[in-house]
Formats: sequence, structure tokens, C-alpha cells
Amino acid sequence: MTQNITATDKAKTIILKQGGIIRTQEAIRQGIHPRTLYQLRDSGELEQLSRGVYKLGDSKPLEYPDLVTVAIRVPKGVICLVSALSFHEMTTQVPHAVSVALEKGAEQPRIDFPPVTVFRFSSECFSAGIETHMLDGFPVRIYSPEKTLADCFKFRNTIGLDVALEALQECLRAKRCSIDDLWHYARICRVANVMRPYMEAYTQ
Repeated sequence: MTQNITATDKAKTIILKQGGIIRTQEAIRQGIHPRTLYQLRDSGELEQLSRGVYKLGDSKPLEYPDLVTVAIRVPKGVICLVSALSFHEMTTQVPHAVSVALEKGAEQPRIDFPPVTVFRFSSECFSAGIETHMLDGFPVRIYSPEKTLADCFKFRNTIGLDVALEALQECLRAKRCSIDDLWHYARICRVANVMRPYMEAYTQ
């Protein structure tokens, strides 16, 4: 019994040093036996956020559990579109799934929870405008407000032009966007001609 207590205490210490969240693969690399991990889960001391992602039950509640979980499960992805708009407080839309961008040709992520919608970007469009935000102690890649707006116009037929227009108005009203950066990303995403009449109308 003492051996089990020692193993679980050691495991909890390791997980705490990881910020209170750990993937199964990382736990094994850190010397935690899968059996110990499952003991902690079954006892309620570990909360399963997603398949293979665990959080210490008594650690601080996450402010961004879905974004952090997706960042851990899909490390090559970037939070985009409505999810990025929501993070930047540029929309009244409530995301029903985490929108994540992946470069064309990247492996399709296998994630059961939270719900995820994958959008495929060309290499140039994918790599532009990425910001890294520390959320709940974890690095999460999210597109900048300006890049997110350009993406919304590029995917307007998917998310709705009304969503893109609302975000553009809010971004300009609150002065959260650089006009120069907006044009820069609009050209990269090849939506400058689409955005121009709206930009001119909203900036007069």
C-alpha cells in the first residue's frame, strides 16, 4: 500500500510541475506508470479533459479549458476564425466547436473532446499572423485580430459574411486593429478586393 501511495504522490508532484495538466505520453516519459495514472483517474484525483489529457482535480480551474486542451492535443494547429474572434472579444457568436487551422497536408487530428472543426490553410496563409498566448500557464497559438479578420472573409461562405462584418466593425470601432496589418493579411489571404468596399465604408 505504501508503494502505491508513494507512486501516486510522485505522479501528482510531476503533473503539478507540468502546470497541473499532462498527456499520457508525457506522463510515461516523466516516469509515471500508466497504472498509476489510471488509479488517479479512477479515484477522482485526475480529471480527464480529453482522450489522453488529464488535469489534477484539486488544481486551479482552467479559464480556457477547450483552447488549452486543443493546443495540447493538436500542437501544430492554430486557433482560428470564430474561436479566435471570441478570444479577441470581436464577436457575439458563441463557438460550438474549437476552430483550428492546419496546413494543407497535415495529419487530421484525432480528438473526441472538445468538439473541433478543422480548416485547411495554404502554407503562406497558415504561417502568417500567429501569436502565442499563455493561457492557464500553457502556450496556445492563436491568429492575431487582423489575420483572423482576413481569414473570416476568406471563409465567409462557411462561417457567414455577417460574422465577418460584425467582427470588422467591432475591430475598427474599438481600434483593436491596425489598418496596415489588415491590408497586409488581406493580400496574403487574397481577399483584399472583397474587403475593400467594407473597409472603405467603415473607415469613412
